[in-house]
Amino acid sequence: MTNIIIIHGSYGNPNENWFPWLKTELKKLKCDVFVPKFPTPENQSLESWKKVFEGYKQYVNENTILIGHSLGPAFLLDLLENLDKPVKSAFFISGFLGLLGNSKFDEINKTFTDRDFDWEKIKQNCKKFYIYHSDNDPYVPIKKARELAEKLGSDVIEIKNAGHFNEKAGYNKFELLLEDVKKYIE
Repeated sequence: MTNIIIIHGSYGNPNENWFPWLKTELKKLKCDVFVPKFPTPENQSLESWKKVFEGYKQYVNENTILIGHSLGPAFLLDLLENLDKPVKSAFFISGFLGLLGNSKFDEINKTFTDRDFDWEKIKQNCKKFYIYHSDNDPYVPIKKARELAEKLGSDVIEIKNAGHFNEKAGYNKFELLLEDVKKYIE
């Protein structure tokens, strides 16, 4: 059985964007799908999210696929840095490292993104990364995706006019992501 964990971003929740659609599609494929609700923006910190994730750690193993949107990839990098066993793959959508130069986001994101990571350990714990980014993301410049891809030894899958891959940009579904995730489902 494949476990799939989807991590939302700042100001986000499990019931927005393409998350409910993807969860439904993956359940049709007999996957166990988890979309935790994290505190945001109030009480948002790496530590508070780690406390919430304690209830989901049991589902992280060699049959797990990780998916993160926006701040989600930074949270998943921390998770990958601290695993004992590797996961199947990780999918990062509009992910970033460091600060964005936007005080609204930088203040609540900094414990996740403004730090050093053990890139070798992260790559040992996940052999295949997919990084999706839009050419017109209003929050995260594409250079941030390129920095992330370089650190992970991956490529950026650039999608035209996808904004921040959220409902505002018309992303209630994400067909390409579903097709790529299917490659890792047993």
